[in-house]
Amino acid sequence: MHIHILGICGTFMGGVAALAKEAGHRVTGCDANVYPPMSDQLRALGIDLVEGFGADQLALRPDVWLIGNVVTRGNPLMEAILDAGQRYTSGPQWLAEEFLHSRWVLAVAGTHGKTTTASMLAWILEEAGLIPGFLIGGVASDFRVSARLGSSRYFVIEADEYDTAFFDKRSKFVHYRPRTAILNNLEYDHADIFRDLEAIEIQFHHLVRTVPRSGKVIHEATQASLQRALARGCWSATEQLGGPEGWRAERVVEGVSATEFMLMHGTRPIGVCSLPLAGAHNRANAIAAVVAAGHVGVDAATALAALSRFGGVKRRLEVKGSVRGVTVLDDFAHHPTAIETTIAGLRARMEAAREAQQADAGRQRPGRLLAVVEPRSNTMKLGAMKALLAQSLAGADLVFCHGGGLGWDAAQVLAPLGRRAQTFNDIDSLVQVIVREARDGDQVLVMSNGGFGGIHGRLLAALAAPGYPAYTADAAGDPTIPVPASRLPAAH
Repeated sequence: MHIHILGICGTFMGGVAALAKEAGHRVTGCDANVYPPMSDQLRALGIDLVEGFGADQLALRPDVWLIGNVVTRGNPLMEAILDAGQRYTSGPQWLAEEFLHSRWVLAVAGTHGKTTTASMLAWILEEAGLIPGFLIGGVASDFRVSARLGSSRYFVIEADEYDTAFFDKRSKFVHYRPRTAILNNLEYDHADIFRDLEAIEIQFHHLVRTVPRSGKVIHEATQASLQRALARGCWSATEQLGGPEGWRAERVVEGVSATEFMLMHGTRPIGVCSLPLAGAHNRANAIAAVVAAGHVGVDAATALAALSRFGGVKRRLEVKGSVRGVTVLDDFAHHPTAIETTIAGLRARMEAAREAQQADAGRQRPGRLLAVVEPRSNTMKLGAMKALLAQSLAGADLVFCHGGGLGWDAAQVLAPLGRRAQTFNDIDSLVQVIVREARDGDQVLVMSNGGFGGIHGRLLAALAAPGYPAYTADAAGDPTIPVPASRLPAAH
């Protein structure tokens, strides 16, 4: 079968393309912006790509057109497909009909943590010898791909609540029919398509309605929004994450390279986990993955051992490089809750490193956390979450915000942070000031759900450039290179 995918360079549709190619289909596709890394990945698979949505692509005459949710009415190719009366469907529906209908689907839903949890779950099943298929909205380091068919009945999928296509406004995840469903959390997001939190709760309830009686719904126990979604009806067994009766982490010790905790189920200790990732949010992700793996027969000891070898996910506190003692990290965080938890996780890891080095640090000046944020998501651009942004960034020592293209004043929104926060409308100025501020030991955390103009590479290049003011500390612990008071962090 020849399929042609409109919007092929998105993470989901690109994953569908990879699965279709692996299954032996002829795959082509188009997008408005065909650029690396997705374009390189797709071409490496032998998938021909077309730049743009020209109606002349109708001449390709595929057996079916797969329509990504980036496509709207008025798109010239879509209008030509409609006029010609040709067969088209959405990516989620085609995926479900072609690949998922005969599989044991393990779906990971939630406002936050879907990619990491799905990657952890797939890795646990892999380590248990189950060789799962998966489609994840990111690239797990352990697999180096975002999608594969696998060779067992199990298929792990990141279950997104965003809408399916312009002709199907249901959430993508209602197509997947999971037997195991994780509901990590539920907050307001996607202000461009959901009018309020209740509208999202209804979609989560629709997902729960598709889980069979023999299936299992694994859900966070203390969040009112999830409780309301489940109260609309649940016909499957459930497992609680958190709360005194649920699965949770105790005796947590944040280390330099791993976080150790005791996994508890109610009052019963299950086992010790040594997790390479930092932060309470990643502990919650890991516990959800362990419980879901248990539903398909993987014992907790095997799951916990697998997590100790988990390599992480690209764009989740991913170290992009370190120059002259300044480390630049990349993270996908864009919702205020995700920003706050990401900063807290990195801060915990930095504090652990600081304690470990105290014995021989002498008068060494401690490193700082510099947060660089791009409010790029549709929700943030619309200003739906702007009131929460300053508080979400409060855990950073310095904050740098790219405010270009917003319909609201980022400087005004971040004013509660005082002199710790600066905003810029262009990336060049942003890079220059960050490089001027950064000093040995600092962690520069870049947070965006987009490419952010290649800022990570630009920062590293600027830090490595001749003439970079390499800060050193004198005996009093103060920088020996004079810095204007306006650029020093406020005491806090």
